[in-house]
Amino acid sequence: MRFQEEIIIAASPEKVFSLYKNVSGWSSWDAEVKTSSINGSFQSGAFGSLQPSSGPKAKIIFTEVVNNSSFTVESKLPLCVMRFEHELTPSPSGTKALHKVTFQGFLAPIFGRLIGSQIRKGLPKTLQGLKRVSEQNS
Repeated sequence: MRFQEEIIIAASPEKVFSLYKNVSGWSSWDAEVKTSSINGSFQSGAFGSLQPSSGPKAKIIFTEVVNNSSFTVESKLPLCVMRFEHELTPSPSGTKALHKVTFQGFLAPIFGRLIGSQIRKGLPKTLQGLKRVSEQNS
């Protein structure tokens, strides 16, 4: 199961990426995040945690980080992996931000329905928050 949302932000990819890099500040632009943290620097292989606004705290791993361009975070569920991909592409009016969520594994259809429907509803609000904060002081 996979779904995605995108938005155009009137700010540079570097400005938007600076919000991604500030992991403990994710809740300032993403209402779906209660708390988030990273152990060490924002790079591939780093570990952290995320507590959604509704749900238990989960361990996350930053599987891929490409400075000012993209990052991917994964969280393991029973017999399922939930992957969040964040991609920034320069556009004529600033930056296109694309967020993709994928559930893979044996129980992906179940978790996709249980958790995915809530995440899908929240994605547009998350991107609006990212746009709002990115465009401040741009």
